[in-house]
Amino acid sequence: MTAFSQILFDVADGVATITLHRPEKMNAFTGTMMQELCAAIDLTDADDAVRAVIVTGHGDRAFCAGADLTPDDGKHVFSSGDQVDDLSDPRVRDSGGRLTLRLFQSQKPVIGAINGAAVGIGATMQLPMDIRLASTTARFGFVFARRGIVPEAASSWFLPRLVGVAQALEWCMTGRVFGAEEALRGGLVRSLHQPEDLLPAARALAREIADNTSAVAVAMTRAMLWRNPQFDHPMHAHRIDSRAIYTLSRGPDAKEGVASFLEKRAPRYPARVSSDMPQFYPWWEEPGWE
Repeated sequence: MTAFSQILFDVADGVATITLHRPEKMNAFTGTMMQELCAAIDLTDADDAVRAVIVTGHGDRAFCAGADLTPDDGKHVFSSGDQVDDLSDPRVRDSGGRLTLRLFQSQKPVIGAINGAAVGIGATMQLPMDIRLASTTARFGFVFARRGIVPEAASSWFLPRLVGVAQALEWCMTGRVFGAEEALRGGLVRSLHQPEDLLPAARALAREIADNTSAVAVAMTRAMLWRNPQFDHPMHAHRIDSRAIYTLSRGPDAKEGVASFLEKRAPRYPARVSSDMPQFYPWWEEPGWE
């Protein structure tokens, strides 16, 4: 197990579990935690044995109770804390956004198991996770307007895409804390579970992905579904779909997918994310790809 100071990191049977671990502070977010979470996603991306990632919080009180406004690690929880004149200076960037952008770029599916209070960055860090499950005791709050600031962590991009503009506006403009049932109704989470059943449910979902799907196909699907909806015409998505279908259908995983289906057995996909992604991936980084 890799050692960190503010998170726990464990890999077992193809599933990585990342646990926010500041029990004395209700897992409040710091600059150190941000760096460790990003480093953990670097590890899961680099490990072909990891097929899915679960992110949860320690204990049953809090997933993450927001930013620690008095961190003891010397790192400002929002930006660097330095006075700058140029707002394009990298020191202006908020640490929550650094984390959510790293989660967004993950090549492995990320499942949030929201075990308790999730307020501020505790709510916004979940948004680039692909699937979110919550405990019936979880509470959520996009409380920024009540602190005199605005939503961070690129949540103005993520939240409306997940729950719609009207719901995002209500939650962010009121800044109120709401319960798990409202989060479910609003589309923020996929399902609710009794506290003792939350992690088993997240692991069962991770196992369904790990045991039945191609790692390369999942990585491509994740990238396509997160990125293609922003195009202004479906033709752009069609071009990516076509390249992906053409390339993957000629690869070893497609052959194994058909063979395992016909032979009525569990698949054994040979392709690896580290070495076998299509040549045009990541297409969004190539100028004029369309």
